[in-house]
Amino acid sequence: MPTFGRYLARKALWYPGALVAAVVLNWYLPRMIPGNPVDALVSSLGRGVQGEQVQRIHAAYVHQFHLDQPLWAQFATYLGNLAHGDLGQSFGNYPASVSGLILAALPWTLALQLPAILVGWVAGNTLGAVAAYKGGWLDRGAYLGSLFVSSMPYYCLAILMVYVFAVALPLMPASGGYSFANTPELSSDFLFDALNHYWLPFLSLVLVFIGGQATGMRSMAIYELGSDYVNYSRSLGVGDLRIMRYIFRNAALPQVTGLALAIGTLVGGGLITEIVFSYPGLGTLLFTAIRQNDYPMVSGITLFITVAVLLANFMVEMTYGLIDPRIRAAQSGDR
Repeated sequence: MPTFGRYLARKALWYPGALVAAVVLNWYLPRMIPGNPVDALVSSLGRGVQGEQVQRIHAAYVHQFHLDQPLWAQFATYLGNLAHGDLGQSFGNYPASVSGLILAALPWTLALQLPAILVGWVAGNTLGAVAAYKGGWLDRGAYLGSLFVSSMPYYCLAILMVYVFAVALPLMPASGGYSFANTPELSSDFLFDALNHYWLPFLSLVLVFIGGQATGMRSMAIYELGSDYVNYSRSLGVGDLRIMRYIFRNAALPQVTGLALAIGTLVGGGLITEIVFSYPGLGTLLFTAIRQNDYPMVSGITLFITVAVLLANFMVEMTYGLIDPRIRAAQSGDR
């Protein structure tokens, strides 16, 4: 087997076991939340329903959701549905399907967080590498500013930006993904309205991510600056731009891990930000599902996050094997 193929095969051995454990935990842990989701669903029917009718409706929903079965039977039903790509029906939005609700919210999360992560990664790592190489006032200013921003929780910066740019200076909308008067459609009016609601949550995410990436890259770049290859390159008269490319490539390996994991945990990373801005993404959907004890929805979203994280980790392993020759050399030495 080729060296790179053997490396990937070794790294991939634990992923099926991790996925099985994740499926079990994602199904079981939401059911440990106190409360009965059927009680909340029935109570929303209103006062016009009499006591005997409430009991019959309650029993019908319990049977419909298989909550009258033992846990092992419920889990077996879940696995059978999962094998056919069915994540079940949402308790809180019955009879909507979990898959349909996730697919409806996913584009909002991707449109908000994926550009923020990519822009933040590129800008933050570039700033950190340049600051470390140039030193002086640029390094001190970039480091202190990045440390301050990265130490601030997402929701704190989001609340401050809402107050400054939506309350004190009413330049942008305070919440929502679009105005209440609009409906989602492919039109210039709706896209302009959605873009107007987009900038505040986007900036609150990207600024924190730039700070974190710049701080990490600066530390790694300072370490690389003391390496023999940098001193040797300088003695040969190699230009600053080429040396910075060398430093960036070697210092970026841990940052690649952070990038992949940030992409894999899109939902968790921006959950509070989406809640602060009432943004109609997966984070808001997950928070609502937890409040409603919506077991299928919580399990579906957390399973989605788990699969994304596992794929992101596997992509990190592939990227490391491709860009770091030391890994391929180690594999060749094991033969």
